[in-house]
Amino acid sequence: KSFSTASYYIQRGAAIIERLQHLIQEEQSVKEDLNPVSIDSFNNSIELRNISFAYPDKTILHNINLTIKKGQTIALVGASGSGKSTLADLIPRFHDPSLGEVLIDGVNIRRYKLKDLRNLMGIVTQEPVLFNDTIQANISLGNENANLEDVTKAARIANAHSFIERKEEGYLTKVGDRGSKLSGGERQRVTIARAVLKNPPIMILDEATSSLDTESEKWVQDAINMLMKDRTSIIIAHRLSTVRHADEIIVLNEGSIVERGTHENLMQLNGIYCKLVNMQEVR
Repeated sequence: KSFSTASYYIQRGAAIIERLQHLIQEEQSVKEDLNPVSIDSFNNSIELRNISFAYPDKTILHNINLTIKKGQTIALVGASGSGKSTLADLIPRFHDPSLGEVLIDGVNIRRYKLKDLRNLMGIVTQEPVLFNDTIQANISLGNENANLEDVTKAARIANAHSFIERKEEGYLTKVGDRGSKLSGGERQRVTIARAVLKNPPIMILDEATSSLDTESEKWVQDAINMLMKDRTSIIIAHRLSTVRHADEIIVLNEGSIVERGTHENLMQLNGIYCKLVNMQEVR
């Protein structure tokens, strides 16, 4: 089991390095429309229609069709390198598809103002992005009008308030370079509090608990469950125990959707998802 865990992290590290190399080499391909349309709310659905994505030397996604209705929780699962993160990256337009289109409320997202589009979304990744400033400043990042009461309320929802209060300087505690003075679970809860304060209608969670120990994972998962409440959520997960209650689980393999359904449906199918669950012993 420890060998398979080590193998997973080696594969994941290789996949991350490969993605970064492509990003560095890529020209700025995401450009705003000359006459962009404003959007300030999300009302119906996100649709990925006939989506394919390829770098010059490699195809990542093949003919993806997926509709995410407002209020749904969709999970993307599959082996490292199967295309999960690339698919999620298309929704905030970190990339544009090579073929097909992404639509929000029936409009191709290329037509929207980039800032407006991304303001609809909160993103929590495996590696929290923190700056060498106070906890309060990190939570309120991008919300210059937020006061301490707003920040505290968000921290309570994110299961962060209690650990922050125990710090000698409370919310004025400096987190250190990239959050080095906080534990992994604390860093993650600060970024979740930031997402709560932003209050976006769409959440993208990219393996947000995969690097945490069991106790930290519980605190963070509880915070994520609160964050997802009444929102549209796209979850990328390695630990399948965290996605079994999703409205739909999308199983990717080599860039294609090979299975889709609820946890119960997919277990009965006895295919790739069922094998992944059995490997992780999370029945």
